[in-house]
Amino acid sequence: MTEPPQGNGPEDRADGQAEGRLFPSRPLIGVSVAVIRDGRVLLAARANEPMRGVWTLPGGLVEAGEALAEAALRELREEVGSVAEVVGPSLTPTEIILRDTGGRIRHHYVIHPHAARWRDIEPAPGPEALAVRWARLEEVAALQTTPGLIDTLREAFSRVSAADGSA
Repeated sequence: MTEPPQGNGPEDRADGQAEGRLFPSRPLIGVSVAVIRDGRVLLAARANEPMRGVWTLPGGLVEAGEALAEAALRELREEVGSVAEVVGPSLTPTEIILRDTGGRIRHHYVIHPHAARWRDIEPAPGPEALAVRWARLEEVAALQTTPGLIDTLREAFSRVSAADGSA
């Protein structure tokens, strides 16, 4: 469980999609996808609060009736336009709890990350990504990232490497 400090930045997306995400009555289920290509992982800089500008994996909330892996691939297409192939079941979940200055739970997400191999279409920033980049695992440590990202990436690289027979 990670609880990073909170600032007083914008709270919701301009299009209102963040409604219901602020001060939730229960955790929201999300997915992310660690797309790996040639020893690098695809990262996106968040365009929306919380954590605007922070590097993370493409991802978002699971829709009703949607399997976790399907949601991860849909979010990848929506956020950066790329196509990938999921490798195995979801990785270790990450829980993100963000509180306001009074201690109330402002956001609570349980993220189910997935490892994947890049298949097609170069990534480009969409409405939910300020920028995209490919990075080696050792480069990620120097970036401002979402909580738990390094551990998720280690697990994803290991999963893809094992599936490719090079572990």
